[in-house]
Amino acid sequence: MTHRPGPGRRIWCPLIAALAVAGCTAVKVQSHDPRQMAQRRHADAFGGGGASSATRESLRILGLPEAACWLEPRPCLKSLQASQGLDDERRLSALAELWLGEAMAHDPPRPGERNSTLDAYLESARASYAYLFFTRRSLGERALEDRQDQVRDFFNGATERVAILLFEEAKRRGTLDEAHAGLTVLTDTWAIHRGLIDVPLPAGRPLLGLVAARRLGFTGIRNVYRRDGFGAELVACAAERPAGVAEDNLAAREIGYVPVTAVLRFPGSSLEEVMTAREATVEAYGSALHDSISLYGTEVRLASDFTAPYALWLNRSRFRRQVGRVLTRSTEELVEPRVFLMQPYNPDRLTVVLIHGLASSPDAWVNLANELTGDEEIRRNYQVWEVFYRSGMSLAFNARAIRAALEQTLDRFDPGRAARASHRMVLVGHSLGGVIARLLVLDVGDSLWRMLLGHAPSAEERQRLAAAAPYLDLVPMAEVGRAVFLASPHHGTARARGWLGRLASGFIRTPPSMIAKSKEIADLLEPLAPAHAATVRAAPDAIEVTDDRDAYLAATARRPIAAWVDYHSIIACARPSPSLRDCTDGLVPYASAHLDGAASELTVPSRHRVQETPAAILELRRILHLHLRGEHEQPHPGR
Repeated sequence: MTHRPGPGRRIWCPLIAALAVAGCTAVKVQSHDPRQMAQRRHADAFGGGGASSATRESLRILGLPEAACWLEPRPCLKSLQASQGLDDERRLSALAELWLGEAMAHDPPRPGERNSTLDAYLESARASYAYLFFTRRSLGERALEDRQDQVRDFFNGATERVAILLFEEAKRRGTLDEAHAGLTVLTDTWAIHRGLIDVPLPAGRPLLGLVAARRLGFTGIRNVYRRDGFGAELVACAAERPAGVAEDNLAAREIGYVPVTAVLRFPGSSLEEVMTAREATVEAYGSALHDSISLYGTEVRLASDFTAPYALWLNRSRFRRQVGRVLTRSTEELVEPRVFLMQPYNPDRLTVVLIHGLASSPDAWVNLANELTGDEEIRRNYQVWEVFYRSGMSLAFNARAIRAALEQTLDRFDPGRAARASHRMVLVGHSLGGVIARLLVLDVGDSLWRMLLGHAPSAEERQRLAAAAPYLDLVPMAEVGRAVFLASPHHGTARARGWLGRLASGFIRTPPSMIAKSKEIADLLEPLAPAHAATVRAAPDAIEVTDDRDAYLAATARRPIAAWVDYHSIIACARPSPSLRDCTDGLVPYASAHLDGAASELTVPSRHRVQETPAAILELRRILHLHLRGEHEQPHPGR
C-alpha cells in the first residue's frame, strides 16, 4: 500500500525547503591578486573609474545609489550634507570626492559654466579642508590611513584647478598686475580673496602662466623629485625677459620657472563655521622660501615639485638646436656667454657654477642638476648657475668671456660682494668646461707672455700688446673656493689631431668678431713673435687648442691652482686597464685628466659623458656636503 502525503504536508514541504535555502549564507570569498586589490583600495576620483571604495561604502550606508550618485551627484550631495547617519569623517570625505567628480565632469568649463565649475571645486576643497582640520581626530592620529591621503589629494587637486582657473580669468580680464592682496573674485555663490602671494619671480618679469606639475610626464630625466604635502604643486612661468631690456644685453638670466604651492584657506574656527561660509582665500608660496605653513596650531608641510620647473625650462629652451647653429655658422650668436640661474637669486645660498663641454649645452647637466635638487641639504644651501657658451671658440677667448659673464652676474646681484653667494663659489666643469674652470682659478704670472715672447715682457711690450693682455694676464677669481673637474683634458689629447678631430674641426665656424679680434692681436704680435702671430691669425678653434702639443695649453697646465681653492678630479675609464696610466674614456686619457695636488680623485667606469653616471653625481654631492661643512678649505689671502 502506497503512502500519500496529506494536503497539509504537500504545502509545508516546499515552504520548509525554501526557508532552509534562504537561511544558508550567500556570501562567497575569493582570493584575488594583491596588486588588483591594492588598485581597488586606492582607486578614487582621479583614476577615472568612479568614486573610491570608501565613498561608495558611505553611499550604501545611506541607501543611496552608487552609480547614479557618481553620474548625477547633486541630489546625493544634498542627502549627504543633511544626513545624520555618518560620522563627520565619512560624510566630509564623501562630499569632497563627489564634488570633485562633479567639477571634473565639467572641466574645462564651457562658456557660461566657469562659475559653476569653480564653485564645485571650491566645495570639494572646503569639504577636504574641514575633514583634515575640523574633525574629531587630528592629522597625526590619521597619519597612516589611506583615506587621509586620498582626501589630501582631493584638496590639492581642487586647489590646483581653482588657482589655474582664477589665473586664466584674471589674464582674460587684464587684472594680473593689480595689487596682490585684497583682490576679490565673485562667482555665483562664492567670494574668493587673493591672500599672501610670496613667489620670487625674476625682477621685472611678470607672471605669464601657471602649469600644474602633477599633470606633467617626463622623459630623458632619471628621477622626479617632489615633496608630498598640502597644497597644489604648480610651476609659475615668468615672461621671457624684463620689460624694456633687450635680450642680448643680459649675461645673467634667472630661468623664470619657479616651483610654487597654492593653498586655499576657509574662514571659521569650527566645523559648522567652515562648512557654512562661502568665502575662500587663495595663497601662493614659493617652494624655495617655504617648506611649511601653520594651520590651526599645526605645522603643515607644503607639497612641491622641484623637477618640473627645470624640466619645463630645458624642454622649452631647445638648446640642442642652438648648439648646432652656433658651431657651424659664422654668426655673432652666443659670442658672449649666458649664465642661467636655475633658481631665483638668493644672497644667502652658496653658488655652484656648471660649465659644459665642447658641442654641448645646459642639456648636458640634466640629471646631475636634477639630482642636486633632489638632495634636500644641497637644495637648502646652494643655488645652481649654468653657463651656456659658444664652445667652438678657442680656450683663451672662452675663458675670458666666461669670466666676464660670471663677474657681470655677480655685479648685477651683489656688486659689493657682501653676500654669501659671492664667496666660496664652486666651479664644476665637464671636459672642455673643466679646462676652462681651471683657467678661472689659475695664477699664470707671466708664463703666457714668456710663451709668446720667449722672455718676460717689458713695459713697452705690454703697452704694444695691450689688446692681447686680457687673454694673457690670467688671475684666479677671488670668489671661487672649490673646483670639480670631470673628464677634463687639462694636458690635452692626441685625439684632437686625429682624423676625427680634424673632421669635427672642419665643421666649426668662428664668429666674424672673433676673427677680427684674432687679426688685430696677430698684427700687433707679428714684429715680436711671427710664429705665434700666424697661429693667432688662424683663430684656432676649441678642438685645435686641446691638442696635447698646443703651446697655450702646455703653458697653463704647468701653472698651479690658487692656494685657497680646493679641487677634485672625477675621471672616466671606459674599460678596465692594467694601470691607471693606460686608462681612457675614449677621448681623454687618464694622464691628461689627472692633476697633482687634488683633494680627491675618483675614477668611474664610464665613457666620456661621466657627468651622467650615478657614481659621479654621488661624488659631486659628497664634495658639496664637504664644502658646506668647510672641510679642507684653504685660507683665502686677505680674509
